[in-house]
Order: sequence, then C-alpha cells, then structure tokens
Amino acid sequence: MLRFLTAGESHGAGLVAILEGIPAGVRLSEALIRQDLARRQTGYGRGGRMKIETDYAVLQSGVRHGETLGSPIAVLIENRDHSTGKGPDGKPWTHTMSKEAVDGEVTPIRRLRPGHADTPGAAKYATQDARDILERSSARESAARVAVGAVCRAFLAPFGVEIRSHVVNIGGVRAPATAPEQVDWERVEASPVRCADDAASEAVVAAIDAARAKGTSLGGVFEVVATGLPIGIGDHIQWDRKLSTALSAAIGSMNAVKGVEFGGGFAEADLPGHEAQDVIKPVEEWERGADGAWARPWPRRTNNAGGLEGGMTTGEPLVLRAAVKPIATMINPLPSVDLATGEVSQAHYERSDITFVPACGVIGEAMTAFALAGAMLDKFGGDRIDETLRNWRAYMATVGPVAASPAHGG
Repeated sequence: MLRFLTAGESHGAGLVAILEGIPAGVRLSEALIRQDLARRQTGYGRGGRMKIETDYAVLQSGVRHGETLGSPIAVLIENRDHSTGKGPDGKPWTHTMSKEAVDGEVTPIRRLRPGHADTPGAAKYATQDARDILERSSARESAARVAVGAVCRAFLAPFGVEIRSHVVNIGGVRAPATAPEQVDWERVEASPVRCADDAASEAVVAAIDAARAKGTSLGGVFEVVATGLPIGIGDHIQWDRKLSTALSAAIGSMNAVKGVEFGGGFAEADLPGHEAQDVIKPVEEWERGADGAWARPWPRRTNNAGGLEGGMTTGEPLVLRAAVKPIATMINPLPSVDLATGEVSQAHYERSDITFVPACGVIGEAMTAFALAGAMLDKFGGDRIDETLRNWRAYMATVGPVAASPAHGG
C-alpha cells in the first residue's frame, strides 16, 4: 500500500514528508524533486513568501546511489522564513513558533478569518490563539505534497505516464476550451499564470492587478491531464477501490478546493445519453506500436468520461478539473469577530497571495501522481520496479480482443 504523511507548520523550522510503498530501483534525486518544487513557487499573484523561500527537499532516507531502496522515503524542506524572518508583531518567528516555552508575551491571533480554518479549528481544539490552527492549515504544507508527488512521478515515468496541468479560469477570466492533446505545454510553463492561451494570460494578469488594487483575492479552475495510463487501473468492485474515489479524495484534500470533476463533468448532466457516452472504435481503426502491440487498446471517438468508466481507466487521457475558491487572507480584510469576546473586529491579515491557482495546478499534479502510483501498484505489485514493469508488460499483452491480437495472428 502506498501512503504518505506530512508534518510541519507554515512558519516552523520546516516541513517533513514520509512516503512508504515505492518499490526499490526507481531513479530519484533531490534535483529531480527540486524541479517540481520550483514550479510550485511560480505564478503571477503570489505573495512575498515566494521571494524568501527557495524550496529544496533534502532526501533523509530511502534512497542510495540515486535509486530507491524500497524502504520509507523521508524528505525535509527547510522554512528559511523561520530562521530569518519576523512575524506581523515584529518578533522573530523563532520566538513566535518556539518549541520551548518562551519569556515574554507571544501575541495571539484572535481576529478570525472567514473562509479559513481559524474558526472551526479554534473551537475544535479549544484554543484562544488561532495561530495554533492557521500554521498547519496553511497552504505552505503543499510543498511537502509536491515533493511526494515528484517521487511518485519518477515511479510512473518508466510506464510512459505523464502528468501535466494548466489554468483554465482565474477570477472569471476563462481560457478558450482546448482538447488535452492540443494544449501547448511549453507555452503553459512559460506563462506567468500557467495558461495555454496568450490572450487569456494577459487578461488574467490584469484581473490579478485589479484584485490587488482592491485588496481582495481571486479563485479559479485548473485542469490536470495524465496520459499513458493503461486501461483497467482502479476497480469497480468496492467504492473505496475506485480510482475516481482516490482521485476525488486526493484533489479534494487540497487547500481551497471546492469542487472536482472528470471529463465533461457537470456539463454532461445537460447532454442526452447518445451524446455523452464515448463510442469505442472498431478494431480496424486501432493503431499498433513499433512492436506490433496495440498502441492503445479499446480507443474511443471522444473522451467525455475523462478517461474513467466504472472507477477504472479507459486508456484515454485522464482529465480532471478542480475549482479553487479565493484565498481567505486578504489585504482588505472582511469584517469578523474576536475569538475571545465574540465582538466585532476586522479579520486578521498576514502576508498572502492574491491568487495561488497556478500553484494549485502543480499541487494537483502531485496529488494525481500519488493516486495513480497507488493504483498502479495495487494492480501490478512488485518489490522492485523491474518486477512491476514485467507485470505491466504481461498485462498489456492481454488487454486487446483475443481474435485480433498479434499473439493469435490478428
């Protein structure tokens, strides 16, 4: 079973992630993880924190000579702001977030922020300082998730699985609808808001500037596309074995995500059945690879399902989107109440982004990689990546129609 845990607070000493279940023999390096961590820190509209941190995941265990050992993989990401910066009260973070009891007052946060974890968390844990809640509920934790996702991406690479993301909407500015196979991914990575359309990118930048001037924040929608997945990953047998369940949980667990859809998503509710389903091509239209095997068995004419049927992959590109609400911490705070008295107060403001939707796409890639790696391991097993690959190849030789398969003279 593949699983991970993260630990750490936004302004604590650092973040820790432990990933268990990756087979031995997967090629991995700190530099490889750093690539995705750097992508998470980009995006127009990010706050001052991104100018302080240069996230680097230090591998603490589970890797030797550039390959995984099969044992738990532990990574550590330092929070530079902890040792160099000061909090909103002017005191060093080493004082505010000290593990030991400190002399002198530590200013509590009592002005609750609507939309953040402050209010339910403070009530649940019976604290009079919302910092006890906001430090862990901060999106800073997502850096550890991206490190985990980079490891899972390294595991998936030998199977030909690639995972990408792009922004399709920020603040109501929508990019033109584009089929996944037509997205210019180089343009996405070059865009300041990770959008494939130049005109939409410019309009989004203008919308972010306008939001900053108003002291507010913006949400949006990102899309994740995974290609190269074999048919039949996941299961229909039980609700918790469906890949759609794992993906929904993984993406839905992200900060500020309020909705997840696959393929046509909610728009499919408006279509008649004859337009919604993905018709299967006859075998004479299938393509073979260089080895004579089917390049993609059971291909479809459309992909309204987003690559999932019955909780299993269809072999078409996996396409999912997530709606991200605007960030709760805003330059121009909302009216709120005091945690101690319940009386009227302005919500707390601490350095924050105007939008982090572009970064959410990278985090979404990581969570998708984790869910897909887990499903691949459930299907193919293996204590070493060579064994997993052998099982995958043997399976792929069986998934086409028997009468038309290369092994039977078809």
